Amino acid sequence: MAQVFHRHPSSSLLATDGKPHPLQDTLMVVTLVLGALAFITAQFHGLHLLSSWAGLIGIVTGAYGQYVSETTRQRTFLIIGLGAAAVGFFLGMARGGLFGGLIG
Repeated sequence: MAQVFHRHPSSSLLATDGKPHPLQDTLMVVTLVLGALAFITAQFHGLHLLSSWAGLIGIVTGAYGQYVSETTRQRTFLIIGLGAAAVGFFLGMARGGLFGGLIG
């Protein structure tokens, strides 16, 4: 019964196994920021370049983050960021795309 009273030395929001994960946490934060940026800028028709590029980079970053993630919380936040990045990317593509208005 001694294990019941054992406290984890690190009860961080991002590392549930008690170990530091600087690469995974950085990828998670970058994916969340790019996903939020892509989602918010996708609501404005004139910002389709920003939303489509931020969404594309957020999708790639989130996919690699999922590949190297080690904790459930990292995977959860990566999925939220990936979803927002994908919505922003697809709305940006529908409204002009990655190069819309720049080429041709």
